[in-house]
Amino acid sequence: MAQLTADRLLDGLSDAERGRAARVEAVLPALRDAAAGADAEGRFPVEHVARMRDAGLLGLVVPEEYGGLGGTLRDLAAATFAMGTACGSTALAYFFHNTSASRGLLPLEAIRAGLFEPDEVPVVRAFAEKVLTRMAGGVWLANFASESVKSAGANISISTTATKVDGGWLLNGEKSFGCATGVADYYLTTARLDGTDTAAGLATFFVPRDAAGVGERPTWDALGMRATANQGITLKDVFIADDEALTLPGAFVRMLQVSRGSFVGNQLAISAVYLGAAQSAYDAALAATTGKAFADTGRPVASSPMHQVLFGDMTERLETAYLWIRRQLELETSEPPLRGKDDVFRQWRMAKGSITEACFDVAVGALKCTGTSGTANSGVIARAVRDTAMSLVMTFPAERGRLEAANLVTTGAENALFANVASTTTTTGKDR
Repeated sequence: MAQLTADRLLDGLSDAERGRAARVEAVLPALRDAAAGADAEGRFPVEHVARMRDAGLLGLVVPEEYGGLGGTLRDLAAATFAMGTACGSTALAYFFHNTSASRGLLPLEAIRAGLFEPDEVPVVRAFAEKVLTRMAGGVWLANFASESVKSAGANISISTTATKVDGGWLLNGEKSFGCATGVADYYLTTARLDGTDTAAGLATFFVPRDAAGVGERPTWDALGMRATANQGITLKDVFIADDEALTLPGAFVRMLQVSRGSFVGNQLAISAVYLGAAQSAYDAALAATTGKAFADTGRPVASSPMHQVLFGDMTERLETAYLWIRRQLELETSEPPLRGKDDVFRQWRMAKGSITEACFDVAVGALKCTGTSGTANSGVIARAVRDTAMSLVMTFPAERGRLEAANLVTTGAENALFANVASTTTTTGKDR
């Protein structure tokens, strides 16, 4: 049986999972070949969109009944990990495309759970199925929730507003740091209905990339993941028709109730991107130091005491990341669930920081192992250092996650991630 990159992350892949992972494996060489150039130019390789579309990967986590591949969080984590070993930027952008599926899967799950009234079901179902069928049909969706505005009580605050007009809505606001700006076919955009200040007023809109009033923020000169088209968008009186939105009051909150962890429910897969980058740095350092010998002894550079210490530390940190991510994956995919939602959420708040800190440590260790030769910006190791450094702050830093975990343990604090800036009321959900 052929070895797949996914096998390094997951044990016991089923035949169906192996088939989906093989599709990912087939695009890795092209992603790897383009990685250095894309990083140097700070440009998302748009040719990757066609590659993934042709491979069916834009519908990886869409159920087969809607035309997708029927994958789960296990498949998504395996895919982003594998892509992360080739090109972290592409892996990250691909992750955020797949988070859009939650806007389809969670509403359908909430319907099955009886959380919507009979007269509400057709509206909710129509929107959910539109999300899923578009993804399965090869449409790239950019998931835009994050904003520059900050709130003391939430990780993400929503100030973008939707105002009702005849036949639809006008959107106004700014979305920061959303992958695939100018690349995605639609920006799946979270906004609050004008006049609301609680989670009940949060709504979701399909915003066409070339719609009138849609602009791009200045190009972001990032420390890491430079080729994600991550600058974000501006919205100025952008008209969205009623049938391209889910504006039912309270739909957001009811959808959240059926998620296993956070609103997206698949954030673990973003950490898999960084684990893939760390693994590639480790492999590069090992190849460089075992393939080069000391001139006086003829022994591999890797045999020196210093390198032995570095590889011992790197191996421990790499295995630490694998252990955390595999445990979180087990908690979020096991059937029946092994733990309640609060426990799963608390575990994730700790896991994310532990995984990403360990990945950064591996990348830095690889840099130390290879010395100045590893600092070339076009190289795997230098990119991994920059890319994994980004992981320390993306979504939330380890310190915030551990603080929230402590609060959950000691005070039973609620999962408060989203807030409307019109009020100090905190709400739930998380995209980035």
